[in-house]
Amino acid sequence: MSEDQAPEPEESLFEAPPMGEQERMVEAILFATAEPVSLRELAARMPHGSDPAEALVYLRKRYEGRGVTLCKIGDAWAMRTAPDLGFLMQRETVETRKLSRAAIETLAIIAYHQPVTRAEIEEIRGVSVSRGTVDQLLEMEWIRFGRRKMTPGRPVTFVVTQGFLDHFGLENARDLPGLKELRAAGLLENRPPPGTGLPGPEEEPEDESTEGQSELFED
Repeated sequence: MSEDQAPEPEESLFEAPPMGEQERMVEAILFATAEPVSLRELAARMPHGSDPAEALVYLRKRYEGRGVTLCKIGDAWAMRTAPDLGFLMQRETVETRKLSRAAIETLAIIAYHQPVTRAEIEEIRGVSVSRGTVDQLLEMEWIRFGRRKMTPGRPVTFVVTQGFLDHFGLENARDLPGLKELRAAGLLENRPPPGTGLPGPEEEPEDESTEGQSELFED
C-alpha cells in the first residue's frame, strides 16, 4: 500500500445491529416475557451499543391500531391485548379475587394518597385497618412498603406496585379515575369526610366481604 493511500477502517466488533433488527429484538423479548420489562433489562439482553428506547418508539408506532399494543407500565414496557378487545380474552383471564370492602377502600386510599401511613389510612376511612387487610394486599403484590416518613416514630408508608398498574392497565397512578367514577363503580360511599362529626375509629370486622366486586377491582 502506498504512503498516500489511507488505510481502510476496521470493522468494529461492537457495532450495534441496524435499528430494524433492534426493533425485532425488543419485540421478541416483550412477547416472550409475561412481566413488564424495563429499558435497563432490554439493554442488558441486547447487543452492545443497542438503543432499546429508540427501538420502542418505532415498535409502538407499528402496533398502533393492532390487536396487540405496546404499553408503558411505570418505567417498564409490555405487550398487552388492545383494551377494546379485552372481552375476547375473558375466558382465559378470569380469576376469582374476593376482596373485603375494607381491602377495596384501603387499596383505593393508598392509590390516591400514596405514600400514605396506616394512621393516615385510618383517618381517611374513619375505622382502624386490620393487619389482615394490609397483609392480603401485600400478598397480592398490589401494594408495597414505601419510605418511612420523617415524622416522630418514622412510620412506614404504603404505595401501589407496578403489578397493580399492570393489572388495571395504567401507566402510572395519575391515570386512576376520578371520584365521580369511583362512586359510580361503588368503590366510594357518600360518607362525610373525616372531622365532620363522625365517631372515632372503630375496629373493622375481619369477615367484612363483598361478593360482587367493582369493575375497577376485578379481572
